[in-house]
Amino acid sequence: MASARQHTYATEVVWTGNLGTGTDTYRSYSRDHRVSAAGVPAFLGSADAAFRGDAGRWNPELMLLAALSQCHLLSYLYVCAANGVVVTGYSDQAVGTMEETGDGGGHFTRVLLRPAVEVASATMTGKARALHAEANRLCFIANSVNFPVHHEPSIRVAP
Repeated sequence: MASARQHTYATEVVWTGNLGTGTDTYRSYSRDHRVSAAGVPAFLGSADAAFRGDAGRWNPELMLLAALSQCHLLSYLYVCAANGVVVTGYSDQAVGTMEETGDGGGHFTRVLLRPAVEVASATMTGKARALHAEANRLCFIANSVNFPVHHEPSIRVAP
């Protein structure tokens, strides 16, 4: 059995939403912040607009959904390459459902990934569809969440 390799990731989140009185009241501060990591562009974050955030910025819920979608894409491309399926196009219209709890918290209950995959040959469509399960099994992010990640792939042949 191969030994496990460990990877460490580091980010910095800096709150930029002190409007002068800090968190004096729930409405007295902005949820705005900056997210950065070494070697990549920083981006602006906030809370979801439903939680007094800026809808023009990324929020943690969108980032979680994007991470699941990206991870599935990367795992899927890997398993396709390893199994002789030539992918020539891929897009995903992912949707996640989060429910609030009565105590002010909440949790995701499910995510649906809807990858639209284009393959090089009609002979690859069946295997291309089946490999989504393997990609999900290998996806680091899907393996790290406590809710189901479902897939509704569509496969088409490149013109």
